[in-house]
Amino acid sequence: MRIFVTGASGWIGSAVVAELLAADHQVLGLARSDASAEAVVAAGAEVRRGDIGDLDVLRAAARESDGVVHLAFRHEVAFTGDFESAVGSDRAAIEALGEALTGTDRPLAIASGVAGLKPGALATERDLPEPSPGAGGRVLNERAALALAERGVRSMSVRFAPTVHGDGDNGFIAMIVAADRTAGSAAYIDEGINRWPAIHRSDAARLVRLGIEGAPAGSVLHAVGEEGVAIRDVAEAIGRGLDLPTTSITGEQAEAQFGFLARFLALDMPVSNALTRELLSWEPSGPELVADLDQGHYFAAVAA
Repeated sequence: MRIFVTGASGWIGSAVVAELLAADHQVLGLARSDASAEAVVAAGAEVRRGDIGDLDVLRAAARESDGVVHLAFRHEVAFTGDFESAVGSDRAAIEALGEALTGTDRPLAIASGVAGLKPGALATERDLPEPSPGAGGRVLNERAALALAERGVRSMSVRFAPTVHGDGDNGFIAMIVAADRTAGSAAYIDEGINRWPAIHRSDAARLVRLGIEGAPAGSVLHAVGEEGVAIRDVAEAIGRGLDLPTTSITGEQAEAQFGFLARFLALDMPVSNALTRELLSWEPSGPELVADLDQGHYFAAVAA
């Protein structure tokens, strides 16, 4: 198949591009900058210049393709505090892609997340959260994408774990490592028994590829390798890697050490992947989070 990928040069997107190409698919990757275009070409894919705000570009590329993987999100806008604008841009992109694919039965996979699905209890693919302050827009975007199944689009939502880890990751785990290094201690909140789901980047990319190849319309897929890793175990691995003491801190102290990340570090959000594994015969095989931390690459990147 010829697959159009937005976010093709990003952390997850570049792995998805490589996975698709290795499975003999053709890839058309969206690139908004020269650097992104060079990365997409170097990976062996074709480039389509544009941004997710260029809706005509998205429609045209989708019409030319046998399926779409939509991973791009305006994180730089969201991180400035204008989350609503970033979510609105994502919704417009989903609608444009859906319009182009209507009536074709071609696949459209969009990126979503598992955070906040069912706090404190094991969330499954059947859980459809209600919009909540702060994250409600992305919930509505997922609903809009899944509703495209009624319009002849083989749409699916891929809910990613909050940490898609691996060598080169600059996301949450790398940010926590940097904060711990600066503070001089690897910290967890209270007892540190709250859990985060996690997935290795290679497993996430393979799941996306399997979804594009065979997931039914309206599928919800959990890109989760581990249902829940205790944050204390993560802190202890970081402590080993940085040769720092591991300490328990209060929520207030966490705000000082981790900033906006503190509220995420306090979440208990175990997530099941059982239905996804069964649906696609998918089994995660990459390193688990603590084992990945113990390989040392997160700490070499911080020290560089």
